[in-house]
Amino acid sequence: MSSVRQIATYLVEHHKEISNSIVDAVINGISAPTSPDEIERARENFSKLLNLTGTSLLASSEEIEKDLVEWSQKVGEHSVHSGEKIGKTLEVIPLVRSTFIQRIGQLCIEHGLPTTETLQVIEKLNYTLDIAVNETMKAFDYFKDKIISAAYEEVSELSAPIVPILQGIAVLPLIGSIDSHKANHILHNVIPKVAELKLNCLIIDFSGIHIIDTMVTDHIFKIHRILRLLGTKAVLTGIRPSLAQTAVGIGIDFSSIKTYATVQQALESTHKQTK
Repeated sequence: MSSVRQIATYLVEHHKEISNSIVDAVINGISAPTSPDEIERARENFSKLLNLTGTSLLASSEEIEKDLVEWSQKVGEHSVHSGEKIGKTLEVIPLVRSTFIQRIGQLCIEHGLPTTETLQVIEKLNYTLDIAVNETMKAFDYFKDKIISAAYEEVSELSAPIVPILQGIAVLPLIGSIDSHKANHILHNVIPKVAELKLNCLIIDFSGIHIIDTMVTDHIFKIHRILRLLGTKAVLTGIRPSLAQTAVGIGIDFSSIKTYATVQQALESTHKQTK
């Protein structure tokens, strides 16, 4: 059996024992408090990584990389869902790498590996660590973005809900600040909802809007034009004097859309027109 294969076999057979010693060394080298759950999870992760490292010395890069990527992605996903801070992980990576290399270097010396083979083992270790770190970070960013996107969609739903109030009439109350994401959400979700509810009139209420700009009004005008093509009338309410002054100041012209001071006035007018 070659010297490198001996090291590989030893790592696979003793990965839990070696993992525990590495984790203990890393924990002793950091000042931040670490919970028992974090320590146990670190032991499990390093144990698996050591097993993959040992296997990588026996197999081709293509064979090990697939398993390593899958494992790293699971670690990244778990980190996101458990609320771990990526900054904390990044801070200990240099210590983890140096501790890893020192421990594996000692094993190479104990097994009498020549310098060239020791360098070969350490090179493979660094390769394994690089993939693990890169894929874990990529997975962390991916799943964190998914959670943020889902939360943003929920906020957008709450910021611009369509509220049916009478047969064929609903209110779209705009709440808070409308950024590009919320504006696109309104544009792409209001129209299908209006068609689903078979509305004759949609009252777009600005009472909860703090700031108005051309982006918001561009989307409102788009909604108005599309609804008109669908046979649904759109009216505006709740445009306060301060918003009206801002609108005039930035050149926004609401003259093409019927406006009312309140939702109540819009309802009364709509009733008169339908009688």
